[in-house]
Amino acid sequence: MLKTYHGSCHCGAVQFEADIDLAAGTNKCNCSICTKRRNWNALIKPDSFRQLAGDQALSSYAFGSKQGEWLFCSTCGCAPFSRGDVAEIGGAFVSVSIACLDDASPAEMAAAPVRIGDGRNNAWWQEPEETRYL
Repeated sequence: MLKTYHGSCHCGAVQFEADIDLAAGTNKCNCSICTKRRNWNALIKPDSFRQLAGDQALSSYAFGSKQGEWLFCSTCGCAPFSRGDVAEIGGAFVSVSIACLDDASPAEMAAAPVRIGDGRNNAWWQEPEETRYL
């Protein structure tokens, strides 16, 4: 069920709301940055995301093909969302960190299905052989 969640970075400088259906699935990836960040996200279309505060607090990082922009709070270092455009996963997106959803209950998060993509090999649509470390 589509629900509007509110989220923020750790210090609260960056705040957003996003329309997400957690029951439709969440994502993890084995690419280098997702692995190091232990990223767990929900991919949504840009029109389902609204940044409410903190644009001036955000810093960004892009690497490789520059298809994604990893955003993080320059005060607390928390990465509440990223954005990008990858044709293989449906084009423009916002990737919302599930852990940064302030009003998602532990039960909602635990019930959310998790898909794991093989970003390490640029094959996000297939699951890697090993996923236990994610």
